[in-house]
Amino acid sequence: MGERKNLVTLKGEPIVLVGHAVKVGDRAPDVELVDNDMNPVSLSGYFGKILVLSSVSSLDTPVCDVQTRRFNEEASKLGNDVQIITVSMDLPFAQKRWCGMAGVDRVTTLSDYRSGDFGDLYGVFIKDVHLLARAIFVLDRKATVRYIQIVPEIGQEPDYDPVLREVKALVEETPAVGAPG
Repeated sequence: MGERKNLVTLKGEPIVLVGHAVKVGDRAPDVELVDNDMNPVSLSGYFGKILVLSSVSSLDTPVCDVQTRRFNEEASKLGNDVQIITVSMDLPFAQKRWCGMAGVDRVTTLSDYRSGDFGDLYGVFIKDVHLLARAIFVLDRKATVRYIQIVPEIGQEPDYDPVLREVKALVEETPAVGAPG
């Protein structure tokens, strides 16, 4: 398992990310996560759609809250062929509680608490605190990683504009299976 230093900070202090960093052009790793009802869910079940994987430390922190709410707002503008998934180490029932309180109904929240495989396979596992770094991965319909944004400071929001541009370009680039065009 590789370690990457000086890529991300927490309150200005460098932190160590561990895992296998995916790169643009890689096939997205499949991983089993846990849904809000404690059921196992394979990420590959979403392959075939354009996916936005939004990695956050905890939904109960202000920036993660804002990030997930923002993607929930954007989801309604992107169409049914785009799926936004927020992944955190939060327990599934905490994610469910948070979604209910926040009114988040367009973003799917999945937990990596059982195995940490998402953090490992996507290279966003924070070594010393057992949380995920703030990052965005955009996958095309063939599950190819098309865009990655590792946010350099955990306490800052991602830059949403390039994420949304990439998603919109993918929507225009390849129509959904069975769609005209």
